[in-house]
Amino acid sequence: MPGSKEIRGKIKSVENTRKITRAMEMVAASKMRKAQERMRAARPYAEKIRQVATHLAGAHSEYKHPFLINRDEIKSVGVVVITSDKGLCGGLNTNLLRMLVGQMKTWEEEGKKIRACAIGNKGFGFMSRLGVDIKSHLVGLGDAPHLEKLVGAVKIMLDAYVAGEVDAVYIAYNHFVNTMKQEPRVEQLLPLSGEQLGKDEGVWDYIYEPESKTVVDQLLVRYIESLIYSGVTENMASEQSARMVAMKAASDNAKSVIGELKLVYNKARQAAITKEISEIVGGAAAV
Repeated sequence: MPGSKEIRGKIKSVENTRKITRAMEMVAASKMRKAQERMRAARPYAEKIRQVATHLAGAHSEYKHPFLINRDEIKSVGVVVITSDKGLCGGLNTNLLRMLVGQMKTWEEEGKKIRACAIGNKGFGFMSRLGVDIKSHLVGLGDAPHLEKLVGAVKIMLDAYVAGEVDAVYIAYNHFVNTMKQEPRVEQLLPLSGEQLGKDEGVWDYIYEPESKTVVDQLLVRYIESLIYSGVTENMASEQSARMVAMKAASDNAKSVIGELKLVYNKARQAAITKEISEIVGGAAAV
């Protein structure tokens, strides 16, 4: 059995660790609320631009944007991987990357080349270790993502799709369900399918200035950017929720360990006292 001094040192160490995890839990809870507000604030814009994109896609059959045209043969796939920059958020990144690896194996078995755009340090490091061709990457988004920071990395992948370097683009991110549940998802971005745009009810038309082609081109690019921005906000809300839950579990575990160590310490202290009493009694009897 370890000595009392050693046990006291372990108790002190675990108590210090618990203070850190408690502080991180409270910080994550504060950031989680802000991330959820940011995520909900982005949804109305994404929904409205989706409706307008649906109307435009249905109103102008004479002009088809490259994002709306299905390729006859898919030889290369691009994937936008959205992960966190930091760890200590449970299995959030691990679950997403495990799902993505399974999908990538399927693509490789079908003979498709894979190119990636990594948003977040964890995804960038993982894709680099796998040896995937990384077209662009972005790290250090901070707690509040800004669309202007995302545009550069995303545009490289969109340009590659228009140029024919990739025939389909997917997005991998964690969808926020609630504080206790986050779902990893791998969804198709390009070409835009009917399911993504939704069903256009009725016949729509617009007056365009300067011309329909320019408006449709700009709008669909903004639509894709809004989908990626929405994925980033969802992933950040998921990250803070997962980190809060993970830190709470660590704090509870530390409390349990402290209780067990105190029990061992009391037993060791009692054993030492009993030994001393026995020695005193034995010495008195000998005299």
